[in-house]
Amino acid sequence: MTERATDRATERAANRAADLASDRVVPEVARRRRRPTKQGTVLSQQVIVDTALRLVGQHGAQAFSVRRLGAALGADPSAIYRYFHSTDDLLLAVADELIGLGLRGWQPTGDWRADLREVGLRIHTHSLAHPQAAVLAAYRTTGRANEIRTIETMLGILRDAGFPDPDAVSLYHAFIDQALGFAVLDSAALALPAPAQHADLAVWDTAYRTLSPDTHPHIAATTHLLAADMRRSAYPLALDLLLTAVAARLPAPE
Repeated sequence: MTERATDRATERAANRAADLASDRVVPEVARRRRRPTKQGTVLSQQVIVDTALRLVGQHGAQAFSVRRLGAALGADPSAIYRYFHSTDDLLLAVADELIGLGLRGWQPTGDWRADLREVGLRIHTHSLAHPQAAVLAAYRTTGRANEIRTIETMLGILRDAGFPDPDAVSLYHAFIDQALGFAVLDSAALALPAPAQHADLAVWDTAYRTLSPDTHPHIAATTHLLAADMRRSAYPLALDLLLTAVAARLPAPE
C-alpha cells in the first residue's frame, strides 16, 4: 500500500470511529484531553461549544459535523466525544449556550412588566446575532443550566408579581413561545443568502407599489407604510401587546 493510500485509510478509520462514538457513552473526566491541540487549544466543554456555535452560524445546524468541528479545533473528531456523548448532546449544549446569552448580565428591577419586556428583547436580540443557532435552539428542550435558570427567572417574575401559579405557568408559556417564534421567524430571514434577502424586501417596492387602488384600495393607500414597516421586526410591538393583555389578568391587590 502506498503512503498516500495509507493516509486515506487512516482518515477513513478515524471518521468511522468518530461516527460510532456518537452512539455510545464514553468515560468522563478521566479521558478528557489536557494537552493542547495542533492549534494550541486546550479542549474544554466551553471551548468546544463556542467553536460549535461559530460553525453552526457559518454553515447551519444541518451542515454541522463533528469532523468539521474537529478540524476547526485542530483535534481528532473522536476527541469531541470525551466531552459530549453524541452530536445531538453537543447541539443541545450549543442551544443552551444561546439561551444563556439572553440573561447574561441582566439584573431584575422589581417591575415585573419592565423585567419581562427586557428579557424578551434580550432573547430576540441574541437570537438575531446567531440566526442559524437560533433556529436550532427555539424548538429544542435542553434541560440544562441556562434553560433551567431562564424558566426559574421568568416564573419568579410572574409569581412575585402576584399571578396565581396556573396563570404564571400559562403566561410564561405564551411569553416564551412568542419570543422564540419571532426569534425563529426573524432569524430564518437573516439566515437567507444576501441576494435572497434583498429580493424579498424589494417585492414591497415593486409588486405592491404597482397595485391599482381600483382593485386593491387598502394596499394602495398604505403601500409606502408597508414597504417601511416590513423591513423591521414586529416583535417589540407584539411583545407590548402581550404584556398589556397579561397585565389585565393580574389579580387586584387584596
